[in-house]
Amino acid sequence: MQNAQRFDGVDAIPGDWGRSVVCIGVFDGVHRGHRAIVQATRDLAAEVSARVVAVTFDPHPSAVVRPDAQPRMLSTLDHRVDLLHEAGIDAVLILTFTPELASWTPVEFVDRVLVGGLHAAGVVVGESFRFGHRAAGDVGLLTTLGATHGFVVEPLSLQAGAVVDHGDAGHVAWSSTFVRQCVLEGDVAEAARALDRPHRVEGRVVHGDHRGRELGYPTANLEPVDHAAVPADGVYAGWLVRTTTDAAEVALPAAISIGTNPTFDGQDRRIEAYVLDRTDLDLYDEHVAFDFAERLRPTLTFDGVDPLLEQMALDVDRTRAITDGT
Repeated sequence: MQNAQRFDGVDAIPGDWGRSVVCIGVFDGVHRGHRAIVQATRDLAAEVSARVVAVTFDPHPSAVVRPDAQPRMLSTLDHRVDLLHEAGIDAVLILTFTPELASWTPVEFVDRVLVGGLHAAGVVVGESFRFGHRAAGDVGLLTTLGATHGFVVEPLSLQAGAVVDHGDAGHVAWSSTFVRQCVLEGDVAEAARALDRPHRVEGRVVHGDHRGRELGYPTANLEPVDHAAVPADGVYAGWLVRTTTDAAEVALPAAISIGTNPTFDGQDRRIEAYVLDRTDLDLYDEHVAFDFAERLRPTLTFDGVDPLLEQMALDVDRTRAITDGT
């Protein structure tokens, strides 16, 4: 987005930064529920002629306060920032979540970030928003502090524009937890519906067994970033996404396999993609992304190479049809 800005810490906010309307959250994945919050923030900012700022945290707060419960992440920090900008945010403030930040009282958070840093005219949060040391602050306290410091607080129901009919599970509010569960179950199509885009896993291309090239299907083996939400084992249709030197993305249709290659008695779980009709790509050590469109099948064990190749040809045909939109 043109003129979008990123502030790595409160000290990075320009001294002449004007009034802001602020939304606060981790925003992992920037799904439809998050974008409903962003839209409400934009609407309020338009009313008071202020700029729109998202405050987010890295790493995920659970990594500090409950390390054993740290969730698998739906997006890297850089991708999250890009998605927030695409959703209409003017600037993203990234707060490094440390034990020190976790110790701030609600009053300290408001004073340092919302008032001292962003000169908040308004704040939009989910109705269950908690903040400050041991989550002592809630929407009621934020509203009281806002009245003292001259900003309004708009709590947004998680149901607002963000509910999906999830079959036997009934109507479920779109949330990062919901999307993670879809991904971990391999239901990347449902995850894409909640995200309004394909689920993405990023990482570095590393050397594998080179077996795919021997079979006529050379693959790029992905070493995912830490704590990435990797879909369940299986074969998927999707894209391998490269970023050019001018920051443009190039999406190449790809059949993606996740699993241990049981036909060859593999032990290590691999994430690898065959880019359709391309045998000329040199991707080693390149940072790429795999975008997942649809799960084709579970991981299977074949009685030899020939039946495996027959199935791989079918997988490629289905991938081509799905990524072509037919």
